[in-house]
Amino acid sequence: MDIVLHLGAHRAGSTSFQTYLRGAEVPLAGQGIGFWGPWRTRKGLLHGLMEPALRPGAERHARGRVRLAAEASARRGLAVLLVSDENMLGSPRGCLRARRLYPDAGARVARVLGGFGSVRRAVLQIRSPEMWWASALGYLVARGGALPDAALLKALAAQTRGWREVIADIACALPRTELLVTPFERFVSRPDRLLRRAAALRFAPPMPPGGIWAHRGPDLAGLRALLADRGEDPRVLPEGEGRWMPFSAEQAACLRESYADDLFWLRAGADGLARLTEDPEPGQDRINWPPAPRERGQTDDSQDGRLAQSR
Repeated sequence: MDIVLHLGAHRAGSTSFQTYLRGAEVPLAGQGIGFWGPWRTRKGLLHGLMEPALRPGAERHARGRVRLAAEASARRGLAVLLVSDENMLGSPRGCLRARRLYPDAGARVARVLGGFGSVRRAVLQIRSPEMWWASALGYLVARGGALPDAALLKALAAQTRGWREVIADIACALPRTELLVTPFERFVSRPDRLLRRAAALRFAPPMPPGGIWAHRGPDLAGLRALLADRGEDPRVLPEGEGRWMPFSAEQAACLRESYADDLFWLRAGADGLARLTEDPEPGQDRINWPPAPRERGQTDDSQDGRLAQSR
């Protein structure tokens, strides 16, 4: 049985993907594909692996627990077990505390590998960092966090750890695993196409009518309402409607530039560490943003105003 890890990332369509998989469990089982999502992995199954073990022997017990569960799935005749949990990389709060993208991703994924023994493929969905940080900050504010101050935004815009470094850490943790990277901007509306790439399927169960777009982050109107409910002044947020973008135009351009560099590196072969898959369905219209340019350098094109309700 092949193990496939869908690592996320957070705020990059992972909940939509998991919602799709959960709704398609029966037809997927008919194709010999099993699925573990957060409702299973976070109920003790991966405890002691995603985080460093606090008790002696806890990690060894966790590895044994996962091996037994995987062996039970194999005895059911599954050909592929797809495990999807973005917390394998870390958490948005952890990224914000460190002011860096997934600083412990390599160590966490290495511990998860110890539970499964071997992993056939790992999938990482990445997102332009100015949009990723804005979505993560909105997610945390909605859960009681404070609005970011100017110093924090400046630090996030200036930090040099991008997706390239995260990918390199994951590749080092999974040296014999195929690492597939997909852009959020291409796959967010097509979790079925993401499944086809992740599990190497010719056909995937159809999407439900109307599609799936789960766990959207709050827009400006939603954030104003949240602040008012907390007794805070909603006027600290910018005027207008739609997506909240906390970064200045210059900061956002700097972060977009780092994403363009990461995509350039991936398109050039990623030093053999990963494979980029950009097109979920060649020749079809999409509702998402244009790709970053293939050439290095900044662009005056703006992504603002699109996907106003995205995660």
